[in-house]
Amino acid sequence: MLSRLSPYWLWLLLALPAFAILTEVLTSTDPKALKHALHPSGEFAARFMIVSMMATPLAMLFKGRSFPIWLKKNRRTFGVAAFAYSALHLGFYLVSRGSLEKILGQVTDFDILTGWLAFLIFLPLAATSFDAAVRALGPRWKSVQRWVYAAAVLTLLHWAAKDGWEGLPPALVNFAPLALLEGYRIWYWYIRPKPARTA
Repeated sequence: MLSRLSPYWLWLLLALPAFAILTEVLTSTDPKALKHALHPSGEFAARFMIVSMMATPLAMLFKGRSFPIWLKKNRRTFGVAAFAYSALHLGFYLVSRGSLEKILGQVTDFDILTGWLAFLIFLPLAATSFDAAVRALGPRWKSVQRWVYAAAVLTLLHWAAKDGWEGLPPALVNFAPLALLEGYRIWYWYIRPKPARTA
């Protein structure tokens, strides 16, 4: 079923939360509507990044199952969606602050700095997420894409540190499946007893 899902339908599904968030911002009379849109846009960016990163360990854990195969095939789509939501999140932040002075005044705050650094890492990841970039970079493409792990750690810290670390519980809940799957991946490749070779 999933294998027959058109990529256009997948893009539409991934865009639905953005449509809802933007509709709320554009139609609300609440002066704090932009501020309220910050959290959901950032959370969807993190969740789509997590989903894209879960593809490989899920394929290892559930060999031959259709969903991990489909997810692995479409992980770049989820990664690009994560970048799009992070750009939307950044846009809401910049507009809600209203002045360059306020933006620069917060740039060294831990929760804000980690967000900026994560977004800066997202830029080359998104720029090299297309087939032409994969062909141009060759084996180096994977090295570039591995920076997503640094972006994930920074995103976790950015989410957790918001509002005086009130974001820690939801951040841990959302990142826990990825952490467990990456732990399995490390165990599989580096820790598990290797089967003895027969002569």
